[in-house]
Amino acid sequence: MNDRTLTALEQQTIALAGVAQVARLVDQVSRTGSYPMEFLEPTIHSLFEFDASSVDSVFGGLAGVKLGLHNLSNLLASRQSQENREMVRYVFSILYLERKFAADPQMMSVVHSRLEHASFRAEHFANHVQEICHSVSGIYQDTLSNLKFRIKVSGSAQHLQDKENADIIRALLLAGIRSAYLWRQLGGRRWKLVLQRKAMLEASQQLSRGLGVV
Repeated sequence: MNDRTLTALEQQTIALAGVAQVARLVDQVSRTGSYPMEFLEPTIHSLFEFDASSVDSVFGGLAGVKLGLHNLSNLLASRQSQENREMVRYVFSILYLERKFAADPQMMSVVHSRLEHASFRAEHFANHVQEICHSVSGIYQDTLSNLKFRIKVSGSAQHLQDKENADIIRALLLAGIRSAYLWRQLGGRRWKLVLQRKAMLEASQQLSRGLGVV
């Protein structure tokens, strides 16, 4: 980012783009078994940004959430389209699950403590992608998987039954919860998505400018 101070809406847009990026990556992994490392890495790494100086630095810079900004723009522009329906479901499921998670301080404390314990591995993430996702997946399974509400992931049975893919998907979902929590901390609310839809669409498109095509 440049030196310009981000508006409250822009900060919320970047955080929500983190959720949208997770939605897109979960869908891609579940359907194809593949993922773009350039976006998987900053998404998972965001879990270990405990004291980030700015919302974009959570993702290692705005480029780290480029896919999410692009996806969020598409959802806000045409969320009713068939291809976006699954993305919308994932986004709102993550926002809903985050509220359930935030209502359980003990679970939040356990997740934070275990992420801190796993954070030293994240320094060498590029060489240990499966190891990091496996560790984070275990945290998700031991905590959020025990809540009554669970996010149902659709896709190819072949890819969903693959253990490495399952680890990546759970790790991504936890990263999505982290982005949703950040979004709410910054003033984001579901009801605002209706009132501010056009303004957020413009913000996401503006933030995407200069980042190139996904």
